[in-house]
Amino acid sequence: MKKKGNFWYLIITLLILVPFLHVQAKSLTVNSEDDFTNALADSEVDTIILNANINTTKKINITRPVTIDGNNHTMTYTGTFKGGHDNTVWDGIYVLQIYKTSATIKNIKLTGANAALLVNGGTVHLEGNIDVSGNGFGGIELSQGQNVTEASKAILDDNTELINTTDSKNKPTVWVPSDSKDATFEINGLTVTIKSGEELSIKEVEDRLETINPKTFDSGSIYFGLALLSLSGLALSYKKLINLS
Repeated sequence: MKKKGNFWYLIITLLILVPFLHVQAKSLTVNSEDDFTNALADSEVDTIILNANINTTKKINITRPVTIDGNNHTMTYTGTFKGGHDNTVWDGIYVLQIYKTSATIKNIKLTGANAALLVNGGTVHLEGNIDVSGNGFGGIELSQGQNVTEASKAILDDNTELINTTDSKNKPTVWVPSDSKDATFEINGLTVTIKSGEELSIKEVEDRLETINPKTFDSGSIYFGLALLSLSGLALSYKKLINLS
């Protein structure tokens, strides 16, 4: 009876543990567009790391939580546009689209398309250097497409640096279309609203972020330094008085 009891105890234990026994999430290094899209299609891959610069021939849609680590490489759209035009003719082409999910993008350059990144009713965590230069209409669009109701959000940290060397009035770094809800930028838990229809240059983005994450100074250290200077001045004056006497 004791052995039979142990057997059923083992069976029950296994039945309890089976739902929790799954293949551990994994990172995958990629070298091409096919590698990249295959990695995205594998739900067990939680981090995709670029091992080289990658050319893409279509907009790549991110529809699940995942980290894209550019590893300081570039993804360049090299596909076609309407009528054989270049990326200055709007064709709704983005290098990457985050669609109704949350994803992290870090240390990457996205270039060659109409825009670098579309956040479509989702959240993007931007880390490290994010370069959106060289796109026909600008960098990052925060919007809602058809049948998308959630507002879009970009979350940055203190180490995030947005780069856009081709920033101009007609090629903003960040924008929200007029037919979309207000979007938000967040840094260190503080948020700022980017209103519907707003287009921000790289300088305006930096200024906007500065309003919610101002650089602070340690006033205690400043006062301590001033006190030391004052004491040094007094000591010097006292020394002069002694020499004169």
